[in-house]
Amino acid sequence: MASKTYGYARVSSRDQNLDRQMDALAAFGVSEEHVFADRASGRDFERPEYQRMLGALRRGDVVVVKSIDRFGRNYEEILEEWRRITRGAGCSIVVLDMPLLDTREDRGVTGRLISDIVLQLLSYVAEKERDFIRQRQAEGIAAARDRGVRFGRPPKKRPRSYAATKRAYLSGTITKKEAAVRLHVSPTTFEKWLAQDSDGR
Repeated sequence: MASKTYGYARVSSRDQNLDRQMDALAAFGVSEEHVFADRASGRDFERPEYQRMLGALRRGDVVVVKSIDRFGRNYEEILEEWRRITRGAGCSIVVLDMPLLDTREDRGVTGRLISDIVLQLLSYVAEKERDFIRQRQAEGIAAARDRGVRFGRPPKKRPRSYAATKRAYLSGTITKKEAAVRLHVSPTTFEKWLAQDSDGR
């Protein structure tokens, strides 16, 4: 059976346009009936048209995308999917915007090796970028805390009856659960208030 060439296109939302990707796939020679297109987030690969394309693939087929991020945002997952298509399904991938990412047989072992190296390098750079963003976020939160900015939900206010209920609990007159019921809070919240009192807060 002759191999087929499939195209995959994706935009993140319904109001975005697929035309540029469709034109690029057509220029490469992908027939319209062999193009699968999703309007979906790139956060994972659970997209209907992408899954349909995977189901259509047979050994020797070629998958063409305009750019690597049309597969998705997460390079670790892209790397897994890349291996699934090339090694698992025995198909080739062509990324139009990055000619080095072309695993077709006519490029030989060296071409496929270069594609793998480039993709792993992209994965590494993307991971480092995510680490850098997380680090900057952590530093920003720490700096804000130093300036007195509070994060999360505001602390629950203690009702007027808290002092009397606390005394009753500490004297053993009522249990922790009974104290919490009186104050209309959970036992955990009551416990937290007690701990804050002992810390001097």
